[in-house]
Amino acid sequence: MTDSKRKILVTSALPYANGPIHLGHLVEYIQTDIWVRFQKQRGHQCTYVCADDAHGTPIMLKANQLGLEPQQLIDRVSTEHQRDFAGFMVGFDNYYSTHSEENRHFATLIYQRLRDAGHIARRTITQAYDPEKNMFLPDRFIKGECPKCGAADQYGDSCEVCGATYQPTELKNAYSAISGATPVEKDSEHFFFKLEDFEQFLRDWVDGHVQAQMKHKLNEWFESGLQQWDISRDAPYWGFEIPDAPGKYFYVWLDAPIGYMASFKNWCDKNGVNFDEYFEQGSDAELYHFIGKDIAYFHTLFWPAMLHGAKFRTPTGVFCHGFLTVNGQKMSKSRGTFIMAETYLNHLRPEYLRYYFAAKLGSGIDDIDLSLDDFRLRVNADLVNKVVNIASRCAGFIQKKFDGMLDSELTSAALYHEAVAAGRSIAEAYEKREYARAMREIMQIADKANQYIDTAEPWVLAKDENRATEVQACCTLGINLFRVIVSYLAPVLPQVAEDAAAFLNIDGFAWSEVEKPLLNHKINKFKPLMQRVEPEAIEKVIEDSKQNLQATAAAAPAPTDKAAGKMEPIADTIEFADFAKVDLRVVRIAKAEHVDGADKLLRLTLDLGGETRNVFAGIKSAYKPEDLEGKLTVMVANLAPRKMKFGVSEGMVLAAGPGGQDLWILEPHTGAQPGMRIK
Repeated sequence: MTDSKRKILVTSALPYANGPIHLGHLVEYIQTDIWVRFQKQRGHQCTYVCADDAHGTPIMLKANQLGLEPQQLIDRVSTEHQRDFAGFMVGFDNYYSTHSEENRHFATLIYQRLRDAGHIARRTITQAYDPEKNMFLPDRFIKGECPKCGAADQYGDSCEVCGATYQPTELKNAYSAISGATPVEKDSEHFFFKLEDFEQFLRDWVDGHVQAQMKHKLNEWFESGLQQWDISRDAPYWGFEIPDAPGKYFYVWLDAPIGYMASFKNWCDKNGVNFDEYFEQGSDAELYHFIGKDIAYFHTLFWPAMLHGAKFRTPTGVFCHGFLTVNGQKMSKSRGTFIMAETYLNHLRPEYLRYYFAAKLGSGIDDIDLSLDDFRLRVNADLVNKVVNIASRCAGFIQKKFDGMLDSELTSAALYHEAVAAGRSIAEAYEKREYARAMREIMQIADKANQYIDTAEPWVLAKDENRATEVQACCTLGINLFRVIVSYLAPVLPQVAEDAAAFLNIDGFAWSEVEKPLLNHKINKFKPLMQRVEPEAIEKVIEDSKQNLQATAAAAPAPTDKAAGKMEPIADTIEFADFAKVDLRVVRIAKAEHVDGADKLLRLTLDLGGETRNVFAGIKSAYKPEDLEGKLTVMVANLAPRKMKFGVSEGMVLAAGPGGQDLWILEPHTGAQPGMRIK
């Protein structure tokens, strides 16, 4: 049942080293891990590498905000990422960092080969520059009003309201998202990768190397014309300095995919493997990348062109996948469906999610939905009621009546051979990443196994001492069918497979081993392999993920009636746990301005010490904008953004008083710094 042995290198996209892993990320890593485990189970030499994407402006700024060096931040995040991946049984052979000497070596080598072959251009460009922070601003760190629809607080490259794309210089009333300062234009020489040099190569390469849906998208990019790619950034920047250009750094997206090579080289050096056998042109090894469809441009155009231009082999396949929704909607913190890996693992087994994703995933780029009700029902119905139930229904009889010994032959052997034969189709489904089809076909075997046991009724036969041989025969077939099913599910359920192997008293589940049934074989005492998913566990996950904060404007409270001595009614009580979720931060008011058409609101640009937020505050009756600028105050930093008539408000400043002119923003103690948390 196994084809000739293959040499396979597999990667997943590199998670960015400035935040935790959530369930949306895990779609990719679980999908990849299942495929890798399947290849290993088939006996192939398959290596799975990954790394943290550890460079770029956001990491530099976040480290500064936290009072850390960038290296400290990426080390901390790497530990957290590896903890969460291990918790979900994602079995990397090597997990590394793009901030490594191996990555510096290959980034420099590829750049120099491209430069020497004439594929690098240099020219002066004009960019937005923050005069307060003395740094050039990436597009996503510039905000302003959309030049097309006028929506406020849109990023420098696209509008989230109307969907328009544009240059940062087209924004109206632009400001730096780092300091709040008005950007100025400044010239700088940049380095460009001449992607257009590789158009014909790329047109030929996409055939057979990307999915059909992505090929259509690539054809659109070809028709619109391939553009030169800016691969340099100016200091200050967290990354690798370009060797022949002091003060210039490789753009994070240049060295990020090269991180695949660096992680693999690190693994090769530790395991005595020849790196060149995998990456030299003409290599007979296979190279596959699993990525989200949102980064296809980098992996299906820039990456193969860079490799080809630098005389390295190109990928055998780039597999794109869609996004994750929860309960049919985009993941939401307020609804408790933006679920972190750690939060899930606090309440539920990882294999529940691994199976559910597998039951949903195909080989295309369609999004998948995690319906939490369906999740619970499907896991309970398929894994507990069908698969585990087969072993639990048969093991007790074998243990009690036959001292754990299976029969010496199979009765109803045709059913067993049918299950073994189904392995060819299931293997084909795994190979093509048609996991949903594989899970359906495996559950069909489980259904037939349970139907056989229902018909045989070993619990009835066991009451008649003269029919003991029938009990042993029936349960021996049941146990063997269970072994076949678990063998097929092993890439998805590695811990269940390990526990089942201990119960069956076997070494493991090599794919071809099921061709020979377990006969005259002693099994061990059965222990429950999986429990049902209870609604309470899912409710706890949602509750722990929820940010129970309503997006309300920071308007002043209604005035009290002082003459009558009346007071506003006190709101409904809340639990301390709800209050503890409020994240209060010291901020500096970088800019304050009137809002056209608003009677009570001022627009505040708040500096959190590494990023800025736009907040509409109902304090116009008490403050002039010029009196606020430069002041420190306190904001609710984790309040969900609220889309208002005048733009998006990204938090709330705290103020107290009866209203009108008698209203005061909170001012923290002397020595407080923007970004400091109030506890």
